[in-house]
Amino acid sequence: MIVKTNMRLFSSSSSSLCSTITITCILVIFTVSMGCCQAQLSTDFYKKACPNVFAAVNSVVKAAIAKEKRMGASLLRLHFHDCFVQGCDGSILLDDTSSFTGEKTAGPNNNSIRGYEVIDQIKSKVEAVCPGVVSCADIVAIAARDSVVLLGGPNWEVKVGRRDSKSASPNGANSALPPPTSSLNNLITLFSAVGLSTKDMVVLSGAHTIGKARCTSFKGRIYNESNIDPSFATKRRANCPFTNGTARDNNLAPLDHKTPNFFDNSYFNNLLHKKGLLHSDQVLYDGGATDSLVEAYGKNEQAFHNDFVAAMIRMGDIAPLTAPKGQIRKNCRKPN
Repeated sequence: MIVKTNMRLFSSSSSSLCSTITITCILVIFTVSMGCCQAQLSTDFYKKACPNVFAAVNSVVKAAIAKEKRMGASLLRLHFHDCFVQGCDGSILLDDTSSFTGEKTAGPNNNSIRGYEVIDQIKSKVEAVCPGVVSCADIVAIAARDSVVLLGGPNWEVKVGRRDSKSASPNGANSALPPPTSSLNNLITLFSAVGLSTKDMVVLSGAHTIGKARCTSFKGRIYNESNIDPSFATKRRANCPFTNGTARDNNLAPLDHKTPNFFDNSYFNNLLHKKGLLHSDQVLYDGGATDSLVEAYGKNEQAFHNDFVAAMIRMGDIAPLTAPKGQIRKNCRKPN
């Protein structure tokens, strides 16, 4: 439309027309380039504005994991559940109010997602170092990386520069986050919906090499499914009764029964022996299209680590808010 307008204004001269079109094209390209640049994250975004942010985050995460190993898995999961809904924008951190419903109480997150208090502590420490500079969304991403490293996993440079959302999507959380009863096709579809491949899905599922799950999340598997090691099922049943609606529904079991507090490739070897805790774990190795990936990661821990890092970076790139969109929240639990 801009070019057509210019054609009417300068139709008296073909040379003027060509010049106008050239200038217009340059402006369009420049505008598009600026838009792309604004949407990009970088590892050195805070190099001048807040050079100590990574040390500040790490100190709090380190103390939290020293107090409770499981917190590392919780902080990693928090990043997953944030990025899958509206992108990596810190929306999962917003509290419900009388006039606002956030994502915390959505089905996949309610009584499941943890670590909010640790994010609050990190935010407080970061604000003391450089107030109003670092987003809550970036804090979640950095804390996830630090959790993996502190539990023996691979390291990587976290891309930052995200801003925080003023909104949340409980409906998005209910529809976009894979439940523990997911089929393989459902997992592939939900990961694909946010731009992640089947390979990304399998390797990111390896995050279940750390952490725990509630009885209510795996009860159906240990009592009803046949592709499960009998002795493994019997052991899990001892602390997870068949009857629903009891306090023991909240009893915990490690997602990786071998090394639940260490980030290694045991998760994949568990699947090879039908010892995946969740239905959505074992479907990755059940005669389907992802069997070969599970076998490869079970044999080669370095390959798992390398691919996990690449997939985490891709996940962190899901629809980030960047300036001038969003805001830098002063309090991660509510918009400014």
